[in-house]
Amino acid sequence: MRRGLSVVGPYRGLFSTPGVKGFVIAGFFGRVPMSMLGIGVILLIQELTGSYATAGAVAATVSVSFAVAAPLSGRLVDRFGQARVIVPLTLAHGATLTGMMLCVELGAPRWTLFASGVAVGATAVSLGSLVRARWSHLLAGSPRLHTAFSFESVADEVIFVGGPALATALATMVNPYAGLIVALVCTVVGTVAFALQRGTEPPVRPREHSSGSPITIPGVALMSVVFLAMGAVFGSVDLITVAFAEARDAKPVAGLLLAAFAGGSLVSGLWYGAREWKISLRARFVRALLTFAVGLTPILFIDDVRVMAGALFLAGLSISPTVIAGYSLTEQLVPAHLLTEGMAWISTSVGFGVALGAWAGGRLTDAFGAGNAYGFSFVCALLAVSVGAAGHAWLRTPVAQQQS
Repeated sequence: MRRGLSVVGPYRGLFSTPGVKGFVIAGFFGRVPMSMLGIGVILLIQELTGSYATAGAVAATVSVSFAVAAPLSGRLVDRFGQARVIVPLTLAHGATLTGMMLCVELGAPRWTLFASGVAVGATAVSLGSLVRARWSHLLAGSPRLHTAFSFESVADEVIFVGGPALATALATMVNPYAGLIVALVCTVVGTVAFALQRGTEPPVRPREHSSGSPITIPGVALMSVVFLAMGAVFGSVDLITVAFAEARDAKPVAGLLLAAFAGGSLVSGLWYGAREWKISLRARFVRALLTFAVGLTPILFIDDVRVMAGALFLAGLSISPTVIAGYSLTEQLVPAHLLTEGMAWISTSVGFGVALGAWAGGRLTDAFGAGNAYGFSFVCALLAVSVGAAGHAWLRTPVAQQQS
C-alpha cells in the first residue's frame, strides 16, 4: 500500500494550480483520436480493398501529411496563440475526415482516398504538444515539470491502451465506419473545449529576429531522427499486429494486443514520473532506447496470440521513459518563443515514422507474413538506439552545461 501511495503521491500536487484540471481533461479527450485514427483508417480501407498494402499506404498518407503540417501549425501557434489557430484547424479536420468516409461510402475512385488523407493529416492538431506547452508555461523552472510530462505520457498511454481496442471493436463488431466517427466527435469536442481554457494558454512571446527553426538545433535534429525510427516501430507494429491476429482467426483481439503494448508504457510512465532521478536526462534517454530495442526481441519468435500479448506488454515498458526524456530535453534545448514548434518537431518525426512503418509493414506483411514482418520493427528500434547513442553529446542541455 505504501509503495502504491509513493507512486501516486507526486502526481497529486499537479492539479492545485487554477485551470489545470480543465485543460487536462479537455486535452485528454481531444487526444483520444490519435490512437484511433490510424487503426480506424487501416480497418476501413482493408475492409474496402482487401489489401493491407493499400490500407497501410492510405494511413501513411495521413501520417505524412500530419508530419509535414505539424511544425507549420506549431509555428503559427507560437506566433498567434493556441486558440486562434487550433479551432479553425479542428473544424477543417472534422470536415475532411467526413469527406474521406463519404468517398468510401460512395465508392469514389481510389485516388480520392489518398487526396482526402492528405487533407485529414494536414488539418490534424498536435494536441499533445499544446498540452505540454501549457505545462511548461505554468511550471517553468519547477521540478514538478518532470512529473507533469510523466503524467502526460501516462495519459497518452491510457489513450493508446483504450483507443485501438475501442476502434477495433467498433469497426469489426458495429460498423467499419464507427471507429472513425467516434474519433471525429472526440477530436472536435475535446479540442474546442481545450481552446476555450484561455486562462492557462501560454502568452504569445516576441520573436527574435535571428531565431530560425528549432530543427536547426543539433540536439533537436538528433532526437527527430530517433523519434522517426521509433515512429516506424509504432506504425509497423500497429499494422502487423492486426494481420498477426487475423492470420490466427482472432482479428477482434488485435486491439487488445496493441493495448498490451501501450499498457507496458503506461505502467513504466507512472513509475518513471514518481522517481527522483540523479542521472542526467540524456543518459536516461539513451538507456531507455537500448532497453526498448532489447524488449522488442521476443516478438520475433512468437506465434501464439496469448504469448504475444505478454511480449508486447514487456516491449512497451520503455516507451514512456523514452518519450518523457525526449520532451524534457526538447523543453530545455528550445527557446521559449519556439517551444510549441520545437515539440511539434517531435510529433512530426513520429508522424513520418508511423507513415514509413505503416507502408513498409503493409508491404512486408503481404509479401512475407506478419511474423516475419516484425523484423522491420526490430531493425528500426536498433536504428533509434544507434543514432541516440552516437549523437548523445548533442543532447547536453543548457542546464547540464551549467552544472558541469
